[in-house]
Amino acid sequence: MYIETPEKRYDLVVIGGGMVGTSFACALCSEIGGKQLSILVVEAFPQGAGKAQQPSFDARSTALSYGSRCIYDDIGLWRELSNQVTPIKEIHVSDKGHFGLTRLNHIEHDVEALGYVVENRQLGSVLNNEVKNSPAIQMISPAQVEQIRPTSESMQLAISRGGSIFTIEASLVVLAEGGKSTICDQLGIDRVVDDYNQHALIANIAFEKPHKNVAYERFTDTGPLAILPLESFDGENRGCLVWTVATNQSDEIQGMGTSALTKLLMDRFGNRLGKITHIGERFGYPLTLSIAKEQIRPGLVLLGNVAHTLHPVAGQGLNLALRDTMVLVSRLGQAVRESESLGSMTVLQDYVDRQSFDQQKTITFTDQLTRIFSNNQRGRVLARKLGLLSIELIPPLRRGFAEQAMGLGSR
Repeated sequence: MYIETPEKRYDLVVIGGGMVGTSFACALCSEIGGKQLSILVVEAFPQGAGKAQQPSFDARSTALSYGSRCIYDDIGLWRELSNQVTPIKEIHVSDKGHFGLTRLNHIEHDVEALGYVVENRQLGSVLNNEVKNSPAIQMISPAQVEQIRPTSESMQLAISRGGSIFTIEASLVVLAEGGKSTICDQLGIDRVVDDYNQHALIANIAFEKPHKNVAYERFTDTGPLAILPLESFDGENRGCLVWTVATNQSDEIQGMGTSALTKLLMDRFGNRLGKITHIGERFGYPLTLSIAKEQIRPGLVLLGNVAHTLHPVAGQGLNLALRDTMVLVSRLGQAVRESESLGSMTVLQDYVDRQSFDQQKTITFTDQLTRIFSNNQRGRVLARKLGLLSIELIPPLRRGFAEQAMGLGSR
């Protein structure tokens, strides 16, 4: 439910009402069942009246892995989401100008789909409706956490809203406000940042031919170029473009007219789907690998991009965050049942220990894929030729690659 004035104390406060923060709150409510916790979500951007302004719920699209579909199914949200997603039945991976490609098909791996594409605003609508209708979750917005301070037994937060300051306490704070966290800066939580010297160009585009539920990952001389399938709209065969370009090319490409950009995209992607007939609003942002040096402190846990921001290649970022969410929720549910303090280091360290392998494997997979396929040095070119051929021809490698792409690689 939406509120204007918070209570004095909560069991748990979530800072950030984007995809990760709201997914976590909904998952925790599903896990604890009848054992209710008091949960507050603090969101800086206005919500309500069906007009969520949270920037993660904009006109962009997100690829949900098959594993993430299972997560949303487990917490009771997939039935509503399923009517608003486009299934990925096949993934086509190729390298521009070089031999070697691989195809992954849902039938081969005995799943309904390898993944799903959802427009962010639609995912946001489902998550916000769940929060709004939940008696166990309160959301205050627009509101800002101005200060956070650990005490002997809890975390104390100063929240500003409409010119008023509210001081509250919580046993546990879940920080999910995105990669640029002022709270991390305030608490002195440092990050290891590796700049890829690349920008992502994102837009919804339309093609002459239907995509037939195929997602394309095309490695080009500037970096990966992905086309994700979207539902048709007004007779247009739509897809979501996620194109990595070098930083020194970003402004020029962003500023291109539609005709010039269409020609450049056709050169990089080819004519698999015929001509590009429309390019929608463009978004761009710099790409880095950013890892928090501390994911937990007493009474505090980092979740989502604030914990680890990945390159968008292979669409692993949100999907890893959702797996983190479910492991954390499982451990917090255990803490509730066993009357442990939610913010104790025993509980939080157990979560990190359980999930560290998945995190490291996914971060390494994404980082290495980016570096191998964004580099035209002779050795790297040869490595990716052989890599794509190996994935295509060697069943164990093919299965491992597919499981990682489907969000099942941590099993």
